[in-house]
Amino acid sequence: MKVTVKRKENNVPVVISTEFIKLQDAMKFANVVPSGGLAKTEIQEGSVTVNGEVCTMRGKKLYPGDKFGFDGLTYLICIHEPQ
Repeated sequence: MKVTVKRKENNVPVVISTEFIKLQDAMKFANVVPSGGLAKTEIQEGSVTVNGEVCTMRGKKLYPGDKFGFDGLTYLICIHEPQ
């Protein structure tokens, strides 16, 4: 017998009003880190994922629908609050 476990994704919404947001700015905006310097360090050390892959580019542009992960949580970039 094969058992499949589905993990419910708990995405923390990050609502933006612009076309895109840079990764380090998204981390600050979502209160994931207290400063841009710490965001830069965490990104460059490979502690952040974008759409499931490690990203070391702090200027990476995130568009609505993109996700970034840090410290066990996943954040979803969106234009308005998801339902």
